[in-house]
Amino acid sequence: MNRLSRITFGLSATFSFAIGITIFLEHGASALAQGQSANRPWMDKTLSPDRRADLVLQEMTLDEKIALLHGNGMPGWPRAVPGANPYLGNGGAGFVLGVPRLGIPIIQISDAAYGVRSSGENGRYSTALPSNVASAASWDVQAACAYGALIGRELRAQGYNMSLGGGVNLTRDPRNGRTFEYMGEDPILAGTLVGNRIKCEQAQHVIGDTKHYALNDQESGRDEVNVIISKRAMRESDLLAFQIDIEIANPGAVMCSYNAVNGDYACENKYLLTDVLKKDWNFKGFVLSDWGGTHSTEKASTAGLDHEEPMDDFFGEKLRQAVQGGRVSQTELDDHVHRVLRSEFASGIVDDPVQKSVVDIEGGLETSRHIAEQSIVLLKNEQGILPLDRAKLRSIAVIGLNANTGMISGGGSAQVDPPGRGATKWKEHVWFPTSPLKAIAAKAPGATVEFDSGADRASAAALAKKSDVAIVFAYQWTSEDFDLPSLSLPDNQDALIEQVAAANPRTIVVLETGSAVTMPWLNQVGGALEAWYAGSKGEDAVANILFGDVNPSAKLPMTFPRSEADLPHPHLVTPPPGSRNDEAKPTFEVHYDEGLKVGYKWYDAENKPVLFPFGYGLSYTTFSYSGLKVTSGSETTVSFTVKNTGSSAGAEIAEVYAAVPASAGEPPKRLVGWDKLHLNAGESKEVSASVRPLYLSVYDEGSNSWKVVPGSYTFMVGGSSRSLPLVEKVNLK
Repeated sequence: MNRLSRITFGLSATFSFAIGITIFLEHGASALAQGQSANRPWMDKTLSPDRRADLVLQEMTLDEKIALLHGNGMPGWPRAVPGANPYLGNGGAGFVLGVPRLGIPIIQISDAAYGVRSSGENGRYSTALPSNVASAASWDVQAACAYGALIGRELRAQGYNMSLGGGVNLTRDPRNGRTFEYMGEDPILAGTLVGNRIKCEQAQHVIGDTKHYALNDQESGRDEVNVIISKRAMRESDLLAFQIDIEIANPGAVMCSYNAVNGDYACENKYLLTDVLKKDWNFKGFVLSDWGGTHSTEKASTAGLDHEEPMDDFFGEKLRQAVQGGRVSQTELDDHVHRVLRSEFASGIVDDPVQKSVVDIEGGLETSRHIAEQSIVLLKNEQGILPLDRAKLRSIAVIGLNANTGMISGGGSAQVDPPGRGATKWKEHVWFPTSPLKAIAAKAPGATVEFDSGADRASAAALAKKSDVAIVFAYQWTSEDFDLPSLSLPDNQDALIEQVAAANPRTIVVLETGSAVTMPWLNQVGGALEAWYAGSKGEDAVANILFGDVNPSAKLPMTFPRSEADLPHPHLVTPPPGSRNDEAKPTFEVHYDEGLKVGYKWYDAENKPVLFPFGYGLSYTTFSYSGLKVTSGSETTVSFTVKNTGSSAGAEIAEVYAAVPASAGEPPKRLVGWDKLHLNAGESKEVSASVRPLYLSVYDEGSNSWKVVPGSYTFMVGGSSRSLPLVEKVNLK
């Protein structure tokens, strides 16, 4: 969502907002005072959300209906009604007027990708969790639930009752500026984790949202790009992730994206919004536009858009006129309103109104640290340099910009305000006050721990040379609204790492990134960790991994390529000069000629070597696999045994892949399941995984259905997409 979207505020905005204010001021106080004494059958909690929405709908005026179908701006934006009229928002991303006389509350909205944004605007505190792609590296459904539950609790404590988190777009190109907001490149992994996150978030009685629907896979020119892709390719990739997410979470809202898909903007795309989302998947919630992503009234309404944000350029007075003129039917209007009302009842925000309270800071920090520890991927560990032995270390060099004071976070509308300051500026580089230097020094009280920013590479190398070990903290800042020019670390950090490693081969690199990076120095260093954007307690999580107080278990949710030349689109397609002057239609196209081959499926199909494969991650212990058995039935069952063959306890993410018959024309293999096992040294456990038929199916465009192609299926099990020691074939009908 772009908080600086180019939107014109006109008379229609003023008209609709004024109506909403009038409704609230005239009816709010008396209605609230009457409370439950009024005859309100829709307040019967035993009725279904649909029935309750129908009952309210019968009582609403046209003004009240229109007011539910658009936002009313946000702090820092021009107000529709100047002067004395009160601003009823809570900060954040804006608000939607309720119907106080009928007991329908205002919807207070906050961005909450990895924590509640804009806490600084209302003088509150927010916990920053590890970025979404980091949490995906845990491959942990329970961690995803804890992630969502924490955000849900803090939303309510700050006075919000709707979240805009829940990004599920697949990583088709790791240069996408919002990669850190999403959950990697596989639809089953991403959909499962986001679904459980939103499910547990909504359990706190807030409206959950999943986004950006769909194919919002690049940020540069996102308002102008037209994505060209086959129905089969989208159904088996990005849309499959959304489908799984919606099945698990039943989110109250789905946010349509800025880009166009096959000629129509996503927020007025009938195939996406009605044919697939509302009909095929039976989605019951409402579709809201990304901020400024609405381009029409009648076309968008008919296509399935239910709600415009952040104002009422198209779903205010223009929608009223379309209804009164018969261009938008009353049935169509009522369906939009019903969906918003239903989500309010289903989420619990009507029966359990939000009351501001004190955030559980210590509890939030503990959750953030625990998830970060499960999200940090051990990429390299040459000759057992890790974990560090504090009893043997006498000197440690900590090198890197701000490694003495903080760790970087992702920007844009996902940005969480750090504690102790107000709201952050758009695209500001924000370093959370989590000091790796202090955390490392606390772990090794007997060692001399010295810091160098790396600004002078010679100085940093000199410090590394005289130290027992050098730990370099390298960063890559990303944000929405732009893509990365390359996958290289910025600001000559590659050269810094090479010079430090030349001075001391016992160099460990800790990467704070929002996506994959290239590593020309990898063969020169002793160890490497991917810490992602590690959140409010990232420093402690990293230190616990470095010193072995926590055994790393995370695995990559995305492929790390060797270079941009290996990507499906080596040269990122960007808008032509001057194209942003006209937003009425897309101005350039991106053809997804790779089709089904997203992420590891591309590298497998093209026989491309990679820097690190999807599903890869090391541990301080080792694991073996044995005894694979595959049993076909209504669901195919895959069973096998995993043993901890090392000397310390640890967790292994056991991954199950399948290759469908060659006649289907699919990539070589696909992830169909996984299990995360905690094993003591020498301990074995048997895994039994049930594979849904959907995960073995191919989408058939002709019949608009999923089909299991009869023939020989190969099942593969192991520790990464390119380390699969167990293989068995089975015929499926």
